[in-house]
Amino acid sequence: MLALLASAPALPLGEGGKYVAGAYIVFVVLLVVYVAIMASKLSRIEKELRDLASFAEGRAEGEKAAPGRGSEEPSISDSLASHGSGGGGA
Repeated sequence: MLALLASAPALPLGEGGKYVAGAYIVFVVLLVVYVAIMASKLSRIEKELRDLASFAEGRAEGEKAAPGRGSEEPSISDSLASHGSGGGGA
């Protein structure tokens, strides 16, 4: 009995074996393509994050150079105070 199990192949290598091997090859190719696409997206996102970080650092250094200047646009509290909003409503 043990000799019979040892001599039998693990997978049948008949007509269906070719299709199983082909399916595995297609799966591996699709997996490699998927990983390549995700790697390219990741590198693009990392580049954009580096650009944003350098922009933010440059902007922060610019604010340190002119400490009393503030931002160019008025803040929300400044615009509310200029309109004389006393909280009365109607």
